[in-house]
Formats: sequence, structure tokens, C-alpha cells
Amino acid sequence: MFGILKKIIDFAGAKRNLLKKAMAVSFLGALFAALQFISLMLALDIVVSSTETPVWMVTAIMLISIVGRIACAYYSTNAETDTGFHMVAEKRIHIGDRLRYIPMGYFNDNSLGNITAVVTTTLGDVENSAARCLVLVIGGFLNTLALCLMLLFADWRLGLVSMAGLLCYLAVTEASQRSSAKTGPERQRIQESLVEKVLEYVQGMMVVKAYGLEKDSSQGVFQTIDDSCRKALALVHTSTPWAAIRQIAVRIFSVALAGASLIFYGDGTLPLARCLLMLIASFLIYAELESAGNMSDQLQMLGASMDKANSIDNTPTMDIDGKALAPASTDIEFQNVHFSYGDRAILNGISLAIPEKSTTAIVGPSGGGKTTLCNLIARFWDVDSGAILLGGGDVREYKLDSLMKNISMVFQNVYLFNDTIENNIKFGRPNATHEQVVAAAKQACCHDFITALPDAYDTVLDEGGSTLSGGEKQRISIARAILKNAPIIILDEATASVDPENEAELQTAIQALTHDKTIIMIAHRLKTVRNADQILVLNGGHIVQRGTHEELINQAGLYANFIGMREEAANWKVS
Repeated sequence: MFGILKKIIDFAGAKRNLLKKAMAVSFLGALFAALQFISLMLALDIVVSSTETPVWMVTAIMLISIVGRIACAYYSTNAETDTGFHMVAEKRIHIGDRLRYIPMGYFNDNSLGNITAVVTTTLGDVENSAARCLVLVIGGFLNTLALCLMLLFADWRLGLVSMAGLLCYLAVTEASQRSSAKTGPERQRIQESLVEKVLEYVQGMMVVKAYGLEKDSSQGVFQTIDDSCRKALALVHTSTPWAAIRQIAVRIFSVALAGASLIFYGDGTLPLARCLLMLIASFLIYAELESAGNMSDQLQMLGASMDKANSIDNTPTMDIDGKALAPASTDIEFQNVHFSYGDRAILNGISLAIPEKSTTAIVGPSGGGKTTLCNLIARFWDVDSGAILLGGGDVREYKLDSLMKNISMVFQNVYLFNDTIENNIKFGRPNATHEQVVAAAKQACCHDFITALPDAYDTVLDEGGSTLSGGEKQRISIARAILKNAPIIILDEATASVDPENEAELQTAIQALTHDKTIIMIAHRLKTVRNADQILVLNGGHIVQRGTHEELINQAGLYANFIGMREEAANWKVS
């Protein structure tokens, strides 16, 4: 148990000292609470033994006890709340920052549900319970300890009985923690599975509705919910016997304290006033200890939650030894690059050169490695062997931030954030002015449709930008890249899914984006690739052809076949 308490303190991060202060103040509050028994002891002495203790002194001690305890409770409650929210906010920001430097393969091996569960449900448990649990558990034990010390002061024999009860309760609590060590991680696995299934169901709703499978497809979600409920109940049932044992332990020692008080009074070694005090104490001394023990059942779950959140720190990053470098040029070179997704080889011995301010088009059949090749330039993954050079330096020598300052990417599937259009355009350059945003939007041919919206640039988009057409989202992504103004542009099928009405404007936007830049584009349309300085034909992880359009169109091979099929498709007519 004490290991988990230490884990919570370490997890508090920058608020660690505040949490320690809250614990210290909680103990001070326990001492103030113990003063009530001293006041009661003096009052009983006055009533039973007719002592000459001034009544004002008894009243003053009681008032000091009440005011001191209220003040301590006020401080510790605010401190624990402050700690709980801030330490989780700090951890969420840390996780978000770290995810930027983790290989993209991590997101394939670790589902969206897993990551979502960590930053929401898992850290929500810590946020709502950890600091308060720690203060209540420690405060409960310390409050009982303070009362035991008071009883030692009143009568050392009965004080030892009460201390024995405290130690017994601690031993049972520690045993219950060891017994239920697996419950916390199991609960985390249940939550992750539940979040994953719900997200999968919601994200696939379009397919579910299209095929009329609402009832059938929901069975997996319902089954997971049932499993979650059943396993959560099972975990609770494992802790229930230990709660009963703790209750029995404190009841036994409460009775022992009361019985010993009567025995000592009967043999004349305990005055009546002290006997009455001990009888009252026997009912109250372990009250907060019981609350602390019940709260301690959450410690294993909280420990597992923090372990899960910290586990992301164990994932290797790709930016450990990088430096903040500026490339001498934007020449790009692949030197015998090999890359695999697990056991599946994607690129095999790729060597190529992309001169500065040139345009390179990459074509080839699906699954040939085109997108992977582009992603390796941006270091979404690291190569298995070989090297990729930017300006003569290996991209692995760069800090990821300094590398990405030189690269803008426009993807086929554009993602826009649930934020204003202006902030979406400013994503790659947050300090840009409104005027600079508007200028970029005009170059990207999206200014007109933005200003036609009710709130213009302040229009808040739905998650993913679902309220805009595909062409509109694509032009906003190009405006984002124009504003970033990186010297290298990677276009991954940027016009593949755009309707003919938007294509002309999109081509104009791309021309504005790519002016005087080093361009790498993945494309299938003849008008897009024919003017490239070089064309690379990628198939099965190998470059099978390279050259200009004029050179390749006259060679037998994939490129000529590719162009032939495109021209034939373009001439199709419906009669």
C-alpha cells in the first residue's frame, strides 16, 4: 500500500510539494480533532470528579479544536483538488507531446481505443480520486494515530490496546492490497476494450447503416458492455471479504477497548471519568480509520491507472539524439533504403536523388510503397537499413521539430480539427496574423467560400471538417501548407478524390503552393505528372523505371501501360 501511496506522490509532478503540504495539514487537522477528546476528558473530570478546571478552558480547547480542524480541512481539500486536476492535465500534455515523437507503427499496434482510454477514462480516475484518496487514506490513519496518542496520554494501557487495533487494521489492509494486486490492471483492460468497441461502432456507423446491420453489428458492443459489467462486479466481489475482515478487526478492538476500560475501572486502577472517556472513545476512535480503509480499496486501481499512463513513456521515440539543425539545401537522397512493416517488406534497396527545387512524381500500382517512401522523408518511421539524406545530413540526426520545419505535407484524406477555420489554417504557423491567413487562403482559392460562411474565418468546423466538401477541405489544407511556407512539399494524391468542378481551383492552389519548392508528389493523373523533372515508377518495393514523361512513354513497361489505361478510361462514354 505504501508503495502505491509513494507512486501517487511521484505522479503529482510539479504539484508534489503541494500534495505533501496537504498531507501535513491533514495530520495537523487530526491533532486538532484529538483536542476534542482532551476537552471531553476535562469536562468529565469536572462533572464526575469535581475538579476545579475552569469551564472557559474546556470551552476554549473545544473551540480551538473545531476552528483548527475546519481550517485544515479547507486547506487540504483545496490543495488535493488543485493537485488532482493539475497533475492529470500535466500528464495529458506530456502524453500528447510524446506521441508526436513515437513511430507511426505504435498507432497501428496500439488501437485508438487504448490511447483514448488512457487520456480519458484512465486519467479521469486519477484526476477524480488520486489526490483525495491519498489525503483521506493518510489523513484517516494519521487521525486515528493522533487519537491513539491521546489515549496513551490518558492511560497507557488502553493506549496500547488502541495502537494494537491500528496496527492490526494496517496489516489487514496491506494483505488485502497484496491479494487484489491484479484487480487494478484487469479493470484497465476492461475499460480499454469497452472504449475500443464503442469507438469502432461509432466510426463505422456509415457502413453499418449502408448494409442494414444495425442490430447485428451492435452485438459486439453489447457483449463488451456485458463483459465489462460482469468483470467489474467480479472485481468488487474480490475486495468485499477483505472489507468485512477490516470491519471485524476494528469491532473486536473497539470491544476490547471498552471491555478493558470496565475491567480497569472494576479493579480500581481507572477513575470513573477516564472510564467514561474510554467508553466514548471506543465508539469513535476507529471511525475515520474505517473510511480510510474503504478508500484504500481504490489504491490498486489508481496504481494501475498511473502505470498505464506512464507506460507510454516506455515506448521508444525517434528523437532521442536529434539536434536542431538547418539543412544546407533541400536536396533529398535515398541510399539503399530498406523498410518493413513487421515481417512484410515494403521498400527494398531504394536509391534515388531529388535535387533542390525540382519536381519528382511517384507512380505505380497500389501497395507498391509510394506513400511509405514519402512518409520516411518526414520520418514518420525510421528506415530498417540505409539512409535518407536532407541537404547531405541523415534525417535521423535532426530533431523532429527542426526536420518538419522544412516539410509540408498535403494528404489525400484531409483532417481538419474541431476549431475555427483560421486556427486550422494557422496550425503549422500558430503565430501568423489574420492578414497572413487571408493571404494564404486567397492563394489556395478558398477565401471566397470561407467569407460566404456565416462566421467567415471564425466558423467552427465539426471534427474532421465534415461540414465542408472534399475540395473545400483540400484547399484549406493547401492554405495551411502555403502559410507554413516550407521549402519541401509532399503531395500524396492531393487531387485524387476531387470532383471536376473543384479540380481547376485546386490545381491553381497547388501551383501557388509549389512555386520555387522541392516537390515530391504521388499522383495518377497524366496532367499532374507529365511536367515533372523526373518520374519514379515504384512496384513491389523497387524502382522499376525512372525518367521524364517523354523518356518513359516510349519505353515498354509499367509507365506506358499506366498512361495507356488512363487515356482509355478518360475516353469512356455512357451511351
